[in-house]
Amino acid sequence: MAIDDIPLLSMIKGRLGYLNQRQRLIAENVANSDTPGFTPKDLKPFTFDAQLKAAQGAGAGVQPVQTNPMHLPGSHPARSGWKGAGGPDSEVTLDGNKVVLEDQMIKMTEARMNYDAAVSFYQKSLGLLRTAVRAPGK
Repeated sequence: MAIDDIPLLSMIKGRLGYLNQRQRLIAENVANSDTPGFTPKDLKPFTFDAQLKAAQGAGAGVQPVQTNPMHLPGSHPARSGWKGAGGPDSEVTLDGNKVVLEDQMIKMTEARMNYDAAVSFYQKSLGLLRTAVRAPGK
């Protein structure tokens, strides 16, 4: 069994890939902050629901089930409040450039913190697997 066959580690790997791509796009936005007419790009948010649907499409067949009426249901209201580039608060320079460096730096910091958290979680998961396969008494 390969490490990628474990759904949790596969999901963390997907999250790391997403964050890597997002950091590249943000860096591209910052690099083009003086390019006339440039509009910043960003990726759609990485969500657990999207990853679960992707896994189900791959044949994993995982379905959340409410086993107790006291538990919260598996669905959640749509998250709102996230503003991408081009929202009503975006600034546009006279040459048509829509990059706001402060917003890009905030996004870069968030992506970096999320990346560090995902790496830490991945390392802890691998440590847990090592503990599970270790012979007793060692």
